[in-house]
This record gives sequence, structure tokens and C-alpha cells, in this order.
Amino acid sequence: MSAAKVKLAPAHTLSRRGEGPNPIDIHVGARLRLRRTLLGLSQEKLGEAVGITFQQLQKYERGSNRISASRLFNLSQVLGVQVSYFFEDLSTPDGQKLVALSEGAAESDEVDSMARRETLELVRAYYRIDDTAVRKRTFDLLKALGGEKAALAAE
Repeated sequence: MSAAKVKLAPAHTLSRRGEGPNPIDIHVGARLRLRRTLLGLSQEKLGEAVGITFQQLQKYERGSNRISASRLFNLSQVLGVQVSYFFEDLSTPDGQKLVALSEGAAESDEVDSMARRETLELVRAYYRIDDTAVRKRTFDLLKALGGEKAALAAE
């Protein structure tokens, strides 16, 4: 029997010494920071939950240290996401999406706005409103204000 030749897809190139962190490690770290911040966890608390120091977590979030597969799995469990979450919206060097966003895919500027501290604080404050009727009215108000801004910009 002859072995069939398999054509492998090109891989992202790995960073070499002195070139700085790999873009994939930076992306995974940013997704880690986004999820941690969204949940309102400090680096210290998350580090304790997975058995690392907050300094190590800082290095993961900056992308300067790579996260092993087992550590990424542990982080995904603690943060309540699938491992694939860390790779969402990752692009290839030529700009093609490597992994699409989950349901309700958004434009990249919408994804960037979700990473802002202001957005995260707003979402947390919104969900702290216990009265569902007040929360719904607040939501309606924000939508109306946002629509008003969009209508003014269109004029």
C-alpha cells in the first residue's frame, strides 16, 4: 500500500526570540482578560481559583507567557466558557476569520466596544437592578437614547 500524501494547511508562524509575543497568545490573553473583567473577578481571585499567582495571570493576559492546554481548560471551567471562547474572532495573517463569533456575530468595532471597561461596568450595574420592571424600563430608555443618537447622526 502506498501512503496517501496529505496537504496540511499553513500554520501561523511562531514568534522568535526578540520578536515579542505571538499574536495568538495576545488574542487569547485579551479574551481571558475580557471574560475575567466581565465576571468582575480580580487577577488575584482568578489566579487563586486555578492555582497560579496574579503575576502569572498578568503575563497570560498580556500574551507574554503562553497558556498550556491544561491551564486553558481549567480557566475555561472557572470562567464558565468553552475553550473555543478564547479563540473567537481570531483572524489569520491575511485577515480571514479563523473562528467565527458565536451566535449573533458582530462587527469588530462592536466586539471592541464590549471590551471597554465602561461597557462592562454598565452591564454589571444593569444586572444589579433587582426589579425586573425597572430593569426593562432602563433597557428601553437606553435603546431610545441610542436610537435618538443614530437618528441625529443620519440627518
